Amino acid sequence: MAPLSRPAPAYAGAPERTDVIVVGAGPVGLLLAGDLRRAGVRVTVLEQLTAPATASRASTLHTRTMELLAERGLLARLGPLPPGGPGHFGGLPLDLRAAAPDHPYAGQFKCPQPRLEAALHAWATGLGARVRRGHAVTGLRQYADRVVVSGIELGSGPRRFAASYVVGCDGERSTVRQLAGFDFPGDDPSLEMLRADVAGIGVPNRRFERRPNGLATAHRWPDGTTRIMVHVHGSVPVPRTGPPSFDEVVAAWAKVTGESIGHGTPVWLDAFDDTSRQAARYVKGRVILAGDAAHTQMPVGGQALNLGLQDAAALGHRLADRVTGRTADAGLEEYERLRHRVGARTLTGIRAQSRLLLGGPEVEGLRTVMAELLDLDSAAGYLARIISGVDHEPDTTTSPTPLPHEGVAA
Repeated sequence: MAPLSRPAPAYAGAPERTDVIVVGAGPVGLLLAGDLRRAGVRVTVLEQLTAPATASRASTLHTRTMELLAERGLLARLGPLPPGGPGHFGGLPLDLRAAAPDHPYAGQFKCPQPRLEAALHAWATGLGARVRRGHAVTGLRQYADRVVVSGIELGSGPRRFAASYVVGCDGERSTVRQLAGFDFPGDDPSLEMLRADVAGIGVPNRRFERRPNGLATAHRWPDGTTRIMVHVHGSVPVPRTGPPSFDEVVAAWAKVTGESIGHGTPVWLDAFDDTSRQAARYVKGRVILAGDAAHTQMPVGGQALNLGLQDAAALGHRLADRVTGRTADAGLEEYERLRHRVGARTLTGIRAQSRLLLGGPEVEGLRTVMAELLDLDSAAGYLARIISGVDHEPDTTTSPTPLPHEGVAA
């Protein structure tokens, strides 16, 4: 097979061998690694960061994701999760319990991403997954029987790994996707929202408060910091190589709300926009994409995290069957077919929500009509099922057979 990407530099010595290489030790990569180990597949996870991120970032889990975590015994590891409120569609109230009123996980639940990552890491490594931090992937080359990943290990130098397959779970700027040459069509951003966790401020809680100059949201976390999100009407996304400055967030918040938060201490700063892209394919030879590596979307209502975790759950057993020889390539083709369709549908809904949420006066008429539709049980249930991940055909084989030594709580 001809290389699908630029060749890696020459490295001395034979590469370290495993069955599957997962690039990215976020929730998606760790869930996939755990599922592969449950099926007896050797897996090495390569992560560029030397330590887990501590920012709260995504914190919402939906019905289908809760099911997947429960199937793996992971809810016990997470402990009690508080309900996340009724939900919304583009800032308009939408009770997500309408998706499946009698379901034990109806609605949505709150779980800060660091807590979720820690539980997934302990679970996956407890099953035997190897997580190698401080590894930056720089090259990837496919052959008829293997794929070789090269990179740099912090403090040690060049490293190479060989496996039957490599899965990119390395986010919206995925190195794996770029190295393997996946097409990534879609739309560039037109709207942007700034967010920050700030200590030492006393602004009132507010949820999607629309004002003449923009949109403002504030939520006090249990540790006393406040999550600020703000969009200024008419603002244009700017190219960024890092987070916004605190001064930028302070100025935007003052313009929209008239309140000063400049005396606070920023704990975390971030900006996100409505970029919407989806890989034309999720599988290319021996390289596979999952999570934000396969699709980039505005993180409205926590859907990005949930979509990615559901990708991983759908892939794990199919990839394990392929690696162990139980099936041919049909399982990977099925993963691509199922998850590409679900991803496309989800991205369409997120684009609609982004416009409803961040649009200016020009969307007020549309918001009025949508609010009237959401008063209809049929419309509310339909949208709630899509957001909750229970609208598509069920994948009833997403939980691999546990390893003989795996405990009930794993």
